[in-house]
Amino acid sequence: MSELTTALKDCGALQFGDFTLASGAKSDYYIDIKKASTNPKVLYLISILMAERLERENIRPDRIAGVVLGSVPLAAALSMATGIPYVMVRKEKKDHGTGKLIEGDLNPGEKVLVVEDVVTTAGSSIAAIKTLREAGAEVEYALSVIDREAGGEQNYAEIGVKFMSLVKASEIVREKK
Repeated sequence: MSELTTALKDCGALQFGDFTLASGAKSDYYIDIKKASTNPKVLYLISILMAERLERENIRPDRIAGVVLGSVPLAAALSMATGIPYVMVRKEKKDHGTGKLIEGDLNPGEKVLVVEDVVTTAGSSIAAIKTLREAGAEVEYALSVIDREAGGEQNYAEIGVKFMSLVKASEIVREKK
């Protein structure tokens, strides 16, 4: 069992029961990455593993993007681990303040890595990628903590994005205890 899988289980992020996922799909397990990302030791581990993955793959983005809300702590932690600035991508415009969909500095032509907590179909991050691309960003890669192995990788490929994950859900749920 990997260090990450152990950490996710130990912090209680892995739960079994009857769940409805953001995609609408039903599942007998849920991986609560928000629980993990609010635990400083687990968040730190995730940021180090993500940074190592980028280095191993020789990926050097100009910006990291986190989709509000779940991916923002991951983007911030990875930003601190790598020194790469990050932006936050909203799912919809707010009717107050600046009303921007992208918070933080983003310049046209910059290479942006999208980080996600759990990817099932990749719907929310694909919408964020569209927003980023409309703002002039180049998005070639997405990196998540968990791949639920439910079509996300194929959906990313259809829009020209290479998908990577730290761990696949099947590796985590292999052993329930």
